[in-house]
Amino acid sequence: MVEGQLLGNCGGILEDSGSRFLVFGLGSVAQVVTGRGAFGEYLSVNVGFGLGVAMGVHIGGRVSGAHMNTAVSFSMCLFGRLGWRMLPVYILSQLIGSFLAAGTIYSLYYDAIYHYCGGNLTVSGPKATAGIFATYPAPYLSLHAGFLDQVIGTAMLLLCLMALSDQRNQPAPSGGEPIAVGLLVLLIGVSLGSNSGYAINPSRDLGPRIFTAIAGWGPEVFRAGNGWWWVPVLAPMVGGVTGASIYKVFVELHHPSPCEHRRELEDKAEEENVSFNILKGSSQICCFLALFTPLKKQMQGNTAVAH
Repeated sequence: MVEGQLLGNCGGILEDSGSRFLVFGLGSVAQVVTGRGAFGEYLSVNVGFGLGVAMGVHIGGRVSGAHMNTAVSFSMCLFGRLGWRMLPVYILSQLIGSFLAAGTIYSLYYDAIYHYCGGNLTVSGPKATAGIFATYPAPYLSLHAGFLDQVIGTAMLLLCLMALSDQRNQPAPSGGEPIAVGLLVLLIGVSLGSNSGYAINPSRDLGPRIFTAIAGWGPEVFRAGNGWWWVPVLAPMVGGVTGASIYKVFVELHHPSPCEHRRELEDKAEEENVSFNILKGSSQICCFLALFTPLKKQMQGNTAVAH
Protein backbone atom coordinates (compact mmCIF):
# COMPACT_ATOMS: atom_id res chain seq x y z
CA MET A 1 0.00 0.00 0.00
CA VAL A 2 2.81 2.38 0.92
CA GLU A 3 4.61 1.40 -2.27
CA GLY A 4 1.47 2.17 -4.30
CA GLN A 5 1.11 5.56 -2.64
CA LEU A 6 4.77 6.31 -3.30
CA LEU A 7 4.39 5.31 -6.95
CA GLY A 8 1.31 7.50 -7.24
CA ASN A 9 3.11 10.46 -5.69
CA CYS A 10 6.19 10.00 -7.87
CA GLY A 11 4.08 9.53 -11.00
CA GLY A 12 2.05 12.64 -10.24
CA ILE A 13 5.15 14.72 -9.53
CA LEU A 14 6.81 13.58 -12.74
CA GLU A 15 3.66 14.23 -14.78
CA ASP A 16 3.60 17.72 -13.26
CA SER A 17 7.28 18.23 -14.03
CA GLY A 18 6.93 16.77 -17.51
CA SER A 19 3.98 19.03 -18.32
CA ARG A 20 6.08 22.00 -17.26
CA PHE A 21 8.27 21.28 -20.26
CA LEU A 22 5.39 22.88 -22.12
CA VAL A 23 7.35 26.07 -21.40
CA PHE A 24 9.46 25.29 -24.48
CA GLY A 25 6.43 25.12 -26.74
CA LEU A 26 4.64 28.13 -25.24
CA GLY A 27 7.91 30.04 -25.17
CA SER A 28 8.47 29.43 -28.87
CA VAL A 29 4.98 30.81 -29.59
CA ALA A 30 5.61 33.85 -27.39
CA GLN A 31 8.89 34.49 -29.18
CA VAL A 32 7.28 34.33 -32.62
CA VAL A 33 4.27 36.49 -31.69
CA THR A 34 5.98 39.22 -29.67
CA GLY A 35 8.95 39.26 -32.02
CA ARG A 36 6.62 39.83 -34.99
CA GLY A 37 8.24 36.96 -36.85
CA ALA A 38 11.79 38.20 -36.36
CA PHE A 39 12.67 35.44 -33.88
CA GLY A 40 11.06 32.43 -35.48
CA GLU A 41 8.16 31.20 -37.55
CA TYR A 42 5.59 28.40 -37.58
CA LEU A 43 8.24 25.70 -37.97
CA SER A 44 10.16 26.90 -34.93
CA VAL A 45 6.95 26.65 -32.87
CA ASN A 46 6.58 23.00 -33.88
CA VAL A 47 10.23 22.31 -33.12
CA GLY A 48 9.81 23.92 -29.70
CA PHE A 49 6.82 21.75 -28.83
CA GLY A 50 8.43 18.59 -30.24
CA LEU A 51 11.72 18.98 -28.40
CA GLY A 52 9.93 20.09 -25.24
CA VAL A 53 7.90 16.88 -25.26
CA ALA A 54 11.08 14.89 -25.93
CA MET A 55 12.74 16.38 -22.86
CA GLY A 56 9.64 15.68 -20.77
CA VAL A 57 9.65 12.03 -21.85
CA HIS A 58 13.37 11.83 -21.13
CA ILE A 59 12.83 13.09 -17.58
CA GLY A 60 9.82 11.02 -16.52
CA GLY A 61 9.38 8.26 -19.08
CA ARG A 62 10.85 5.44 -16.97
CA VAL A 63 8.70 6.20 -13.91
CA SER A 64 5.34 7.72 -14.85
CA GLY A 65 5.39 7.00 -18.58
CA ALA A 66 5.58 10.77 -19.14
CA HIS A 67 2.11 10.94 -20.66
CA MET A 68 1.86 14.73 -20.15
CA ASN A 69 -1.48 14.36 -21.90
CA THR A 70 -4.89 13.56 -20.41
CA ALA A 71 -6.03 11.81 -23.60
CA VAL A 72 -3.01 9.50 -23.42
CA SER A 73 -3.56 8.73 -19.74
CA PHE A 74 -7.26 7.98 -20.28
CA SER A 75 -6.52 5.70 -23.22
CA MET A 76 -3.82 3.86 -21.25
CA CYS A 77 -6.34 3.26 -18.45
CA LEU A 78 -8.94 2.02 -20.90
CA PHE A 79 -6.54 -0.55 -22.34
CA GLY A 80 -5.10 -1.67 -19.03
CA ARG A 81 -1.72 0.04 -19.22
CA LEU A 82 -2.44 2.35 -16.28
CA GLY A 83 -4.57 1.77 -13.19
CA TRP A 84 -7.80 3.76 -13.01
CA ARG A 85 -6.98 4.96 -9.52
CA MET A 86 -3.97 6.76 -10.98
CA LEU A 87 -6.00 8.68 -13.55
CA PRO A 88 -7.17 11.53 -11.25
CA VAL A 89 -3.59 11.97 -10.01
CA TYR A 90 -2.26 12.15 -13.56
CA ILE A 91 -4.97 14.55 -14.78
CA LEU A 92 -4.54 16.92 -11.85
CA SER A 93 -0.75 16.85 -12.18
CA GLN A 94 -0.93 17.53 -15.91
CA LEU A 95 -3.29 20.48 -15.39
CA ILE A 96 -1.11 21.95 -12.66
CA GLY A 97 2.02 21.49 -14.76
CA SER A 98 0.53 23.18 -17.83
CA PHE A 99 -0.94 25.99 -15.69
CA LEU A 100 2.48 26.64 -14.15
CA ALA A 101 4.13 26.47 -17.57
CA ALA A 102 1.78 29.21 -18.78
CA GLY A 103 2.57 31.26 -15.68
CA THR A 104 6.28 30.86 -16.29
CA ILE A 105 6.07 32.09 -19.88
CA TYR A 106 3.79 34.95 -18.85
CA SER A 107 6.39 36.05 -16.30
CA LEU A 108 9.30 35.74 -18.72
CA TYR A 109 7.54 37.53 -21.58
CA TYR A 110 5.45 39.94 -19.50
CA ASP A 111 7.17 43.07 -20.83
CA ALA A 112 7.28 41.75 -24.39
CA ILE A 113 3.57 40.88 -24.34
CA TYR A 114 2.52 44.28 -23.03
CA HIS A 115 4.84 46.06 -25.44
CA TYR A 116 3.39 44.08 -28.34
CA CYS A 117 -0.28 44.62 -27.48
CA GLY A 118 0.06 48.14 -26.08
CA GLY A 119 -1.22 47.05 -22.69
CA ASN A 120 -4.52 45.71 -24.04
CA LEU A 121 -4.79 41.95 -23.54
CA THR A 122 -7.10 40.62 -26.24
CA VAL A 123 -8.19 37.19 -27.40
CA SER A 124 -8.84 38.06 -31.04
CA GLY A 125 -7.81 40.78 -33.45
CA PRO A 126 -4.48 41.93 -34.93
CA LYS A 127 -2.80 42.28 -31.53
CA ALA A 128 -4.28 39.16 -29.89
CA THR A 129 -1.98 37.47 -27.40
CA ALA A 130 -4.20 34.82 -25.78
CA GLY A 131 -3.15 32.42 -28.54
CA ILE A 132 0.34 32.36 -27.04
CA PHE A 133 -1.02 30.14 -24.29
CA ALA A 134 -4.11 28.26 -25.50
CA THR A 135 -5.38 27.21 -28.92
CA TYR A 136 -8.04 29.01 -30.94
CA PRO A 137 -9.61 28.05 -34.28
CA ALA A 138 -8.81 29.73 -37.56
CA PRO A 139 -11.55 32.19 -38.65
CA TYR A 140 -12.79 29.79 -41.34
CA LEU A 141 -13.05 26.75 -39.04
CA SER A 142 -16.46 25.60 -37.80
CA LEU A 143 -16.92 23.81 -34.49
CA HIS A 144 -17.75 20.44 -36.04
CA ALA A 145 -14.80 20.65 -38.42
CA GLY A 146 -12.56 21.66 -35.54
CA PHE A 147 -13.82 18.75 -33.47
CA LEU A 148 -12.97 16.35 -36.30
CA ASP A 149 -9.58 18.04 -36.66
CA GLN A 150 -8.76 17.33 -33.01
CA VAL A 151 -10.12 13.79 -33.12
CA ILE A 152 -7.96 12.89 -36.11
CA GLY A 153 -4.84 14.59 -34.76
CA THR A 154 -5.09 12.84 -31.40
CA ALA A 155 -5.99 9.52 -33.02
CA MET A 156 -2.78 9.68 -35.04
CA LEU A 157 -0.86 10.52 -31.87
CA LEU A 158 -2.18 7.50 -29.95
CA LEU A 159 -1.94 5.17 -32.94
CA CYS A 160 1.76 5.93 -33.27
CA LEU A 161 2.42 5.95 -29.52
CA MET A 162 0.91 2.48 -29.22
CA ALA A 163 3.24 1.26 -31.96
CA LEU A 164 6.30 2.93 -30.46
CA SER A 165 5.68 1.21 -27.12
CA ASP A 166 4.65 -2.22 -28.45
CA GLN A 167 7.46 -4.63 -27.60
CA ARG A 168 6.01 -7.27 -29.92
CA ASN A 169 6.04 -5.00 -32.96
CA GLN A 170 8.77 -2.50 -33.91
CA PRO A 171 9.16 -0.38 -30.75
CA ALA A 172 11.41 2.63 -30.48
CA PRO A 173 14.97 1.54 -29.63
CA SER A 174 15.82 1.55 -25.93
CA GLY A 175 16.77 5.08 -24.95
CA GLY A 176 15.39 6.49 -28.19
CA GLU A 177 11.79 6.87 -27.02
CA PRO A 178 12.07 10.61 -26.19
CA ILE A 179 13.34 11.50 -29.65
CA ALA A 180 10.75 9.27 -31.34
CA VAL A 181 7.86 10.86 -29.42
CA GLY A 182 9.24 14.35 -29.97
CA LEU A 183 9.47 13.74 -33.71
CA LEU A 184 5.91 12.42 -33.67
CA VAL A 185 4.63 15.67 -32.10
CA LEU A 186 6.68 17.67 -34.61
CA LEU A 187 5.20 15.62 -37.46
CA ILE A 188 1.64 16.24 -36.30
CA GLY A 189 2.37 19.95 -35.92
CA VAL A 190 3.78 20.46 -39.41
CA SER A 191 1.00 18.44 -41.06
CA LEU A 192 -2.14 18.88 -38.96
CA GLY A 193 -1.60 22.09 -37.03
CA SER A 194 -2.82 25.04 -39.07
CA ASN A 195 -6.56 24.70 -38.43
CA SER A 196 -6.48 25.21 -34.69
CA GLY A 197 -2.98 24.82 -33.34
CA TYR A 198 -3.10 21.03 -32.70
CA ALA A 199 -3.87 20.97 -29.00
CA ILE A 200 -4.31 17.14 -29.14
CA ASN A 201 -4.15 17.32 -25.34
CA PRO A 202 -6.90 18.54 -22.98
CA SER A 203 -4.51 19.52 -20.18
CA ARG A 204 -2.17 21.37 -22.56
CA ASP A 205 -5.04 23.64 -23.58
CA LEU A 206 -7.23 23.90 -20.48
CA GLY A 207 -4.49 24.67 -17.96
CA PRO A 208 -3.09 27.68 -19.86
CA ARG A 209 -6.62 28.81 -20.79
CA ILE A 210 -7.58 28.96 -17.11
CA PHE A 211 -4.38 30.87 -16.43
CA THR A 212 -5.14 33.49 -19.09
CA ALA A 213 -8.67 33.93 -17.73
CA ILE A 214 -7.14 34.75 -14.35
CA ALA A 215 -4.16 36.76 -15.62
CA GLY A 216 -6.11 39.47 -17.44
CA TRP A 217 -7.69 38.14 -20.61
CA GLY A 218 -10.91 37.39 -18.74
CA PRO A 219 -13.87 35.16 -19.63
CA GLU A 220 -13.47 35.94 -23.33
CA VAL A 221 -10.99 33.06 -23.50
CA PHE A 222 -13.98 30.72 -23.03
CA ARG A 223 -16.33 32.59 -25.38
CA ALA A 224 -14.01 33.07 -28.35
CA GLY A 225 -14.46 30.92 -31.44
CA ASN A 226 -18.14 30.25 -30.69
CA GLY A 227 -17.24 28.75 -27.34
CA TRP A 228 -14.29 26.82 -28.73
CA TRP A 229 -12.72 25.95 -25.37
CA TRP A 230 -14.52 22.60 -24.92
CA VAL A 231 -13.40 21.23 -28.29
CA PRO A 232 -9.70 20.75 -27.38
CA VAL A 233 -10.86 19.23 -24.09
CA LEU A 234 -13.38 16.65 -25.34
CA ALA A 235 -12.26 15.89 -28.91
CA PRO A 236 -8.76 14.64 -27.94
CA MET A 237 -10.35 12.22 -25.49
CA VAL A 238 -12.45 10.78 -28.32
CA GLY A 239 -9.50 10.80 -30.70
CA GLY A 240 -7.18 9.13 -28.23
CA VAL A 241 -9.54 6.21 -27.66
CA THR A 242 -10.14 5.98 -31.42
CA GLY A 243 -6.45 5.82 -32.30
CA ALA A 244 -5.63 3.34 -29.54
CA SER A 245 -8.59 1.16 -30.55
CA ILE A 246 -7.52 1.14 -34.19
CA TYR A 247 -4.07 -0.09 -33.21
CA LYS A 248 -5.50 -2.66 -30.83
CA VAL A 249 -7.98 -4.11 -33.33
CA PHE A 250 -5.95 -3.99 -36.53
CA VAL A 251 -2.42 -4.61 -35.24
CA GLU A 252 -2.06 -5.80 -31.65
CA LEU A 253 -4.72 -8.51 -31.82
CA HIS A 254 -2.97 -9.98 -34.85
CA HIS A 255 0.36 -10.51 -33.14
CA PRO A 256 1.34 -14.18 -32.87
CA SER A 257 0.51 -15.83 -29.54
CA PRO A 258 3.26 -15.87 -26.89
CA CYS A 259 4.03 -19.50 -27.73
CA GLU A 260 4.26 -18.74 -31.44
CA HIS A 261 6.34 -15.65 -30.72
CA ARG A 262 8.73 -17.68 -28.55
CA ARG A 263 8.95 -20.35 -31.24
CA GLU A 264 9.75 -17.67 -33.85
CA LEU A 265 12.52 -16.32 -31.62
CA GLU A 266 13.90 -19.83 -31.10
CA ASP A 267 13.82 -20.54 -34.85
CA LYS A 268 15.54 -17.26 -35.53
CA ALA A 269 18.18 -18.01 -32.91
CA GLU A 270 18.70 -21.47 -34.40
CA GLU A 271 19.09 -20.02 -37.90
CA GLU A 272 21.59 -17.51 -36.59
CA ASN A 273 23.46 -20.31 -34.80
CA VAL A 274 23.57 -22.41 -37.98
CA SER A 275 24.82 -19.43 -39.95
CA PHE A 276 27.45 -18.79 -37.29
CA ASN A 277 28.60 -22.43 -37.38
CA ILE A 278 28.85 -22.34 -41.17
CA LEU A 279 30.82 -19.13 -41.00
CA LYS A 280 33.01 -20.59 -38.26
CA GLY A 281 33.63 -23.72 -40.35
CA SER A 282 34.47 -21.65 -43.40
CA SER A 283 36.93 -19.64 -41.35
CA GLN A 284 38.61 -22.82 -40.09
CA ILE A 285 38.92 -24.14 -43.65
CA CYS A 286 40.43 -20.85 -44.78
CA CYS A 287 42.92 -20.95 -41.91
CA PHE A 288 43.85 -24.55 -42.77
CA LEU A 289 44.38 -23.66 -46.42
CA ALA A 290 46.44 -20.66 -45.44
CA LEU A 291 48.72 -22.90 -43.37
CA PHE A 292 48.75 -25.80 -45.87
CA THR A 293 49.68 -23.75 -48.97
CA PRO A 294 53.18 -22.69 -47.81
CA LEU A 295 53.85 -26.24 -46.54
CA LYS A 296 52.84 -27.69 -49.90
CA LYS A 297 55.17 -25.29 -51.73
CA GLN A 298 58.02 -26.24 -49.39
CA MET A 299 57.45 -29.94 -50.02
CA GLN A 300 57.41 -29.35 -53.78
CA GLY A 301 60.64 -27.42 -53.48
CA ASN A 302 62.33 -30.21 -51.53
CA THR A 303 61.21 -32.73 -54.16
CA ALA A 304 62.75 -30.63 -56.94
CA VAL A 305 66.08 -30.39 -55.10
CA ALA A 306 66.14 -34.14 -54.56
CA HIS A 307 65.76 -34.73 -58.29
